[in-house]
Amino acid sequence: MARSQTDGDFKKLLGIMEGLYHVKDLDALLDAVLLQARRLTGADAGSIYLLENNALNFSFLHNDTLFSSARTKYLYTSHTLPLDHKSIAGYVACTGKTLVIDDVYEIPSSMPYTFNRHFDDESGYRTRSLLAVPLQTSREKTVGVLEIINALDQDRQVIPFTEHDKLILNYFADNAGAAVERAMLTRETILRMIKMCELRDPQETGAHANRVAAYSAEIYHQWAVTRGIDETEIKKTRELIRIAAMLHDLGKIAISDMILKKPGGLLQDEFTVMKYHTIYGARLFENPNSDLDVISAEIALNHHEKWDGSGYPGRIPDIFEEHVDLGSGKQGEEIPLAARIVALADVYDALVSKRAYKEPLPEEQALEIIRQQAGRHFDPEVVAAFFAIHEVIVAIKEKYKEVSTPPLYCRLAP
Repeated sequence: MARSQTDGDFKKLLGIMEGLYHVKDLDALLDAVLLQARRLTGADAGSIYLLENNALNFSFLHNDTLFSSARTKYLYTSHTLPLDHKSIAGYVACTGKTLVIDDVYEIPSSMPYTFNRHFDDESGYRTRSLLAVPLQTSREKTVGVLEIINALDQDRQVIPFTEHDKLILNYFADNAGAAVERAMLTRETILRMIKMCELRDPQETGAHANRVAAYSAEIYHQWAVTRGIDETEIKKTRELIRIAAMLHDLGKIAISDMILKKPGGLLQDEFTVMKYHTIYGARLFENPNSDLDVISAEIALNHHEKWDGSGYPGRIPDIFEEHVDLGSGKQGEEIPLAARIVALADVYDALVSKRAYKEPLPEEQALEIIRQQAGRHFDPEVVAAFFAIHEVIVAIKEKYKEVSTPPLYCRLAP
């Protein structure tokens, strides 16, 4: 390999890593890492596993042959591998070694690992060449495994990965690992904030926040593609919505337990107090120079507004005044787009989820309610985007299921 080409590749990598440094959302980062890894090696597809709870969790997927532009349920496939040598990803995570395989269907039986054909069998795809590298931090802590699949020549014929591909991807993965760890810590911090809210309001779980965030990001993506919005702008806004939507109900932490935990319905004056959680939430994000703060405040404040103007908290001149009166409801596009999207995502999740006071509605019944509320509660274009990706929505619901945790009891010493 010519020295000038290698030097050029490493200069390119420095620019790529600078771009990744600014990506805060974990899903957006995994998407960017996988895209850049594939571009560097000319790969058709790829996936990322993250090391969580002593197991490898399937976390992101690309495949240009199967779904080059469409959003797909496969992005939210739930799949976990044991942390052992039996799978390709498990072997790479355990050993820290890079694997280059020319044909995964021809792995010698003497090897400790095998190729899982499940995705190929289900999708009709044919995996051949594969390059798997560990994602490690500067402290050599493994945070995941990056697999890229099917190197392509100029005629899009599958060829083996080269030693140059291996060299470049190892260097890239060493740097990407630190970015992934940082994004994982950011996600964990957000989930801890939501956990604090859950101590006050059992409905505000991490799973609920993840579902609403993922629904919102995918609905926005579909809405934006339909509108012909630039891909760079879509990615930027999608990342912001994904993070901000997780924080939509953080203001409930300021509401009294007597209201939050009251069984049954609220009285009118209690419901009025509850409406102020939107204002308390928006007040948490007061930096006008931060794009994330701006969109987080918009969502927190407006996700209970309704398209027909019957929502709350309504038009308020200054949410930071000492005494704030609720105003008349905002209408139509007066409500920020991100809030219109989260409004639908939040209501859908409430309809199809079990609560202490109700069982989940059947999917079709929930969908019928959303259809009926298009033009009333919800922006009709947002509803159209939701239905266009309903298969993806259902996959998200399955991926982020509620995990029951026993209640915590405190027994005082005698």
